[in-house]
Amino acid sequence: MATGIISVGLYLTGHDVLSEILLALACVLWLVLAADFVDLLVRDRARWTAAAVTPPALTAVAATTVVGTRFSLLGWPELAVALLVVAVLVWPVLLLAVVRHWLRHGMPGGVFLVCVATQGLSVLAATLSLAGEGDWLGDAALACFALGLVLYADALLRFDLRQVWTGAGDQWVAGGALAISALAASKLTASPLWTGAGHTFLRTLTFVLLGLALAWYAVLAAAEVARPRPYYDVRRWATVFPLGMTAVAALSTGLATDVPWLRTLGRVLLWVAVAVWGLVWVGFAWARAGGPRGAPPRSVH
Repeated sequence: MATGIISVGLYLTGHDVLSEILLALACVLWLVLAADFVDLLVRDRARWTAAAVTPPALTAVAATTVVGTRFSLLGWPELAVALLVVAVLVWPVLLLAVVRHWLRHGMPGGVFLVCVATQGLSVLAATLSLAGEGDWLGDAALACFALGLVLYADALLRFDLRQVWTGAGDQWVAGGALAISALAASKLTASPLWTGAGHTFLRTLTFVLLGLALAWYAVLAAAEVARPRPYYDVRRWATVFPLGMTAVAALSTGLATDVPWLRTLGRVLLWVAVAVWGLVWVGFAWARAGGPRGAPPRSVH
């Protein structure tokens, strides 16, 4: 997810070669994780089931749609459609499993992945529709977009706001889910399927969602400064994705609405995301090499 969305952002800012390198890396990671997903399903159904009912399981859907979106932008619609089909088949199974095991309150930031996965379907479907793969995909994108907003509202009621200060990284998904919603809205705004009042409503909603995503970004960044958590945790990848998604949402909104300063903002936020992506890779490598990780939030290494 994190590597794929940064690849999309680099493409939108004209860094094609670097974008394609990251796309290749994202594909390798996707294949490895997909193989592990299938292997666990075949060899240990109990463990697979236990993992499938938790919100992080929906990263399988979100990651598939992000990679598919990048392939559509690359001009490979057949592969993008194939990935959309895979995501559509997996999405209801995992979504229902996760929702059935939701807690009423006190959940970490991963709870917002129900929105992220659903909006990922909307983004990919809308991207393919814009590429001429069928107007019906635009209608499907609109339906997923609306459902994603409903799921976000439900997830927000269950989110433990204390995670803003104590979370190990996945608290950023609270803002990332709004960012991918804004990205989906910008794709729908750019579509010729909606005109008049419908287009105006989508355009306005895009600005509102992006504004809310940026507000979350500011709050979460301030919390990171006020309460530093300078240690590696696998959930830090759930920080990189919202950073990259917010940048891409700003870039896409700027393009769809012809607001130049949003494109400038998107470029700045993209390089912030790239820097954090690099730092998290360093943390991952350090942890794999045996360095300390998972320490309490106040510890410093």
